[in-house]
Amino acid sequence: MTEIVSVYAVFADEEEARRVGRTIVDERHAACVNILGACRSIYRWQGKVEESEEVAAIFKTTAGQAPLLIARIAELHSYEVPAAVVWPIAEAPEPYRAWVLANSGR
Repeated sequence: MTEIVSVYAVFADEEEARRVGRTIVDERHAACVNILGACRSIYRWQGKVEESEEVAAIFKTTAGQAPLLIARIAELHSYEVPAAVVWPIAEAPEPYRAWVLANSGR
């Protein structure tokens, strides 16, 4: 069932996650976004190990819409290198699959 996917992304704060999430859903790049809340990220950036609080989000969309969704996240995101990756969905209830398909894309 690779016709629907989840796209995982992180944002600088909840306001950014809400702003980007609302835009993405309004533009029908995704049927839904779950804003999961704060998480602690430890990462290497420009030669140093950094630590910061970020907000994770999961977008529900179609496999065909995912590249457009990721590109749109990159346009709207405050980070120079935003994290936005596709997670394939192996199985899902048929009503959920149909809902994602009906509400993602034009």
